[in-house]
Amino acid sequence: MLEVRPFIRSDRDGLAALANRHIAAVLPGGGVPIASLLSQLERDAHEPIVDPWVSDRHTVVAVNRDHLVGAAHLKRYGTDERISESYRNFGEIVWIVFDPLEQDAGRAVIDAAMAHLTSWGVREWGADGNLPCLGVYGIPDAWRHVEQVVRSAGFDDEGGQIEVVFAGDLARIDPPGAAPIDGLAVRRVVGPLGTSFEADLDDTVVGVFEVEDFYGITNASLTRWADEGNHWVHPDHRRQGIGSWLFQHGCEWLRLGGKDRLLAYAVERWASGAVPTEGTAAEWARYYERFGLQPITRTRRGWHRSPTAPAPST
Repeated sequence: MLEVRPFIRSDRDGLAALANRHIAAVLPGGGVPIASLLSQLERDAHEPIVDPWVSDRHTVVAVNRDHLVGAAHLKRYGTDERISESYRNFGEIVWIVFDPLEQDAGRAVIDAAMAHLTSWGVREWGADGNLPCLGVYGIPDAWRHVEQVVRSAGFDDEGGQIEVVFAGDLARIDPPGAAPIDGLAVRRVVGPLGTSFEADLDDTVVGVFEVEDFYGITNASLTRWADEGNHWVHPDHRRQGIGSWLFQHGCEWLRLGGKDRLLAYAVERWASGAVPTEGTAAEWARYYERFGLQPITRTRRGWHRSPTAPAPST
């Protein structure tokens, strides 16, 4: 018999197993320790700006014959003036996961989640798949069962963002050669997200490649992985090899640190609906393919539903 109820601590093993099945379908070899998952239920250290704005949290699970087969984690953001207006009195399903063979559990979990959002009286509802693991966010294309349930509950991503995630083996990337143009120098500095490699030309930064490589500190499954944080070249200096040169410098640094896998990203559609002006997803794919990276995930972000929207017909 299917039971839907609030999460209790004894659910932790079943919840971690279910979450890791979903993570492994997005990131090769990826997973999340039980401690990290439980920590997210209490406070999300990966969201240092917006998480302090959260006023309430709630996690619901579905259990069938003593097996945890579905779960969702919710947040409500506060209403005081320190909170960004777009988040004020906003409620979201941070993630929803369920066994694809347990469709009833998926529907029951999202029904319970929406009932709880209703009880909070928030002005708007959001949905995501933001499990605490590198590269897992939005609703990835490998989670078709989740997308189906979220859509059937009346959520849509019409105003959301579509991103493509690439992955590759750092061993396939050549070391950087000489600077592609005279007078260009590389400078390694602390960046806003991680370690940043800047292309300096006449004391002006004309390009950046930034990497984050500290995920393995709290998650052993991510020890080999690094993440692209920022990558850009000034429009006046594009197509001169600067971006590739910076990319190779960053990858050489990661190899020295024992990393051998890299994630990179491309925006297919911005949340505004605009097509990226700094290269389409197809152009980024050709760029990354030169270094042996391949697309592994296409994910949709920014799912929303109005609390007053009518229930979709079935």
